[in-house]
Amino acid sequence: MKDDAPRVIKIPAKPEATRQAEARRQLRVAAYCRVSTKEEDQANSYEVQKEYYTDKIMSNTAWTMAGIFADKGITGTSAKKREDFMRMIRHCRQKKIDVILTKSVSRFSRNTVDCLYYIRALKQLGIAVIFEKENINSLEEDSELRITLSGAFAQSESESISANVTWGKRRAMEAGKVSIQYKKLYGYRKGEDGQPEIIPEQAEIVRWIYERYLTGASLRMIKDELEQQGVKCFEDSPEWSISRIRSILQNEKYCGDVLMQKTFRQDFINRKAIKNTGQLPMYLIENHHEGIVSREKYDAVQAEMARRNAAKSPSKNAVTGMSSYASKYALSERLVCGECGTLYRRCIWTRNGEKRVVWRCVSRLDYGKKYCHNSPTLDEAPLQQAILAALNTAMADKNSLIRQITDAMETEIIPFPGGTMSLGDIDRRLRELEQQFQILLEKATDDPTAYGGQFKEILDEQTFLKEKRSGILADNKEQAKANQRIMDAARTLENASPHITEWDESAVRQLVETVKVLSKDEIAVTLKGGIEIPQKIMY
Repeated sequence: MKDDAPRVIKIPAKPEATRQAEARRQLRVAAYCRVSTKEEDQANSYEVQKEYYTDKIMSNTAWTMAGIFADKGITGTSAKKREDFMRMIRHCRQKKIDVILTKSVSRFSRNTVDCLYYIRALKQLGIAVIFEKENINSLEEDSELRITLSGAFAQSESESISANVTWGKRRAMEAGKVSIQYKKLYGYRKGEDGQPEIIPEQAEIVRWIYERYLTGASLRMIKDELEQQGVKCFEDSPEWSISRIRSILQNEKYCGDVLMQKTFRQDFINRKAIKNTGQLPMYLIENHHEGIVSREKYDAVQAEMARRNAAKSPSKNAVTGMSSYASKYALSERLVCGECGTLYRRCIWTRNGEKRVVWRCVSRLDYGKKYCHNSPTLDEAPLQQAILAALNTAMADKNSLIRQITDAMETEIIPFPGGTMSLGDIDRRLRELEQQFQILLEKATDDPTAYGGQFKEILDEQTFLKEKRSGILADNKEQAKANQRIMDAARTLENASPHITEWDESAVRQLVETVKVLSKDEIAVTLKGGIEIPQKIMY
């Protein structure tokens, strides 16, 4: 017989017990367990679940371990937020799991839609989910109805829990109880008394950010300057971002107040935070803690931020000349075309290798003569000298100028107090009306309808007085802001140099409101406060 001739090799049959055990071992079983909070009592439950399923799978000779998947401290209303759950689903799609064990439908998912979606997807793959508490196997015919009912009960329970938690939080807000996230609050830490405590070195940075913004710096400029100075934000997150700087400028906590319920969750399923723009009440606690900046400075920043936002174009196609706040050059937001009212833009023209810096009407640049027909092109150097000349003319008699500006601003922006009732008068009358209401209420016990007209008169007067009171408070607040603006303008003029020799972007921002281009040879410089100075451009 040749060496390469076919040979038959007999493989002995396995014993029946061995063969059946190996067949049973092919069933790959995984377990999923979850606890929804990180509280210590549930942490024990979490570990117990893992230990229970590990022992159950490993001690069954018919099963082989396909993994224990567990999410700790994660909500059951959203599957996508549960990393281990999604990892288990990927293993199922990769044919690595035959059966999933879980304690109950509520452990698997509290969202009925999610629960049914994944049950059906696994069923198509031939994978069973065993719910031990409800004794349901998802591959059985009537399983989907039973799972739907159990899932609906689980979701209803979550809705009830969510509503109770929300109710509790809102009652706490009404009572003035504050919860502050110090991890993201630059400049403060939690003090020994539980109140916000200022971190001195970080507070200096916060004050510097407020000052730079009020002198005209953009958020991008502030970010770049902080990075150039090597200033770090938080130890675990040292990088500054524009959104972080904006948050510091907008956060009322830096002036000592706390505003609660700025956001809310409309749907407990997706748990997306929605900005509260009036859908729900907010709760403001004034003077809650020591502020890093004064309330006046905080209000000034909010006003400046509103002014910059108002100057932006509503869309890319809007003909306003400003698509974003451009503060690198003071004139980018102040130089206005006298013909069409659009802002001017700084341009660099190059001819024969020579560069020429000019300012052009944005409407003429973007649309030709469609909207603006005769706006002139202005060379930067003569334009700047004309503006400086106007400022120096005004600053020659600084005291007189300050008086003019404060007088003009007082006439223009301070509200004229009206009415004959003071806040004290209104409060006293409201107390009287409340007493009358209570007396009338006692009389009307037997026959309320007989006193309907009197009730209406009291309620109407109370409503009128409360509205009047709110109006007076609003006027007082506006007057305080107006006074602060006058004081700031006067202080800026007092500190300004009586004769400016070189172009200073910061000084122009603080002193000049607008510069209107009247012609190629003439401009009108309007100072903060409304004083207008015509000025010739000398070439």
